[in-house]
Amino acid sequence: MLKILPILFGVIAVSLSAYGLITRDYQLNFLMIFFLGLSMLTIGIREFQSKRKAYGLFLIGVFLFSAYASIQSFIWM
Repeated sequence: MLKILPILFGVIAVSLSAYGLITRDYQLNFLMIFFLGLSMLTIGIREFQSKRKAYGLFLIGVFLFSAYASIQSFIWM
């Protein structure tokens, strides 16, 4: 399951960014950032399971920052 979710979240993020580039409508960028963060979270959890804790902590930190940025951009929208 942790192998499929990062790919799924990545495909969603890429499709949202492609939509924004094609239509020049950047209102969904907060969702793109959020799904990229979810992808980093699932990869970070998988790294914790494989005993690489430093890399896992880094990826979870990236998720927290991207979730914060996504929520901030949604609020200021």
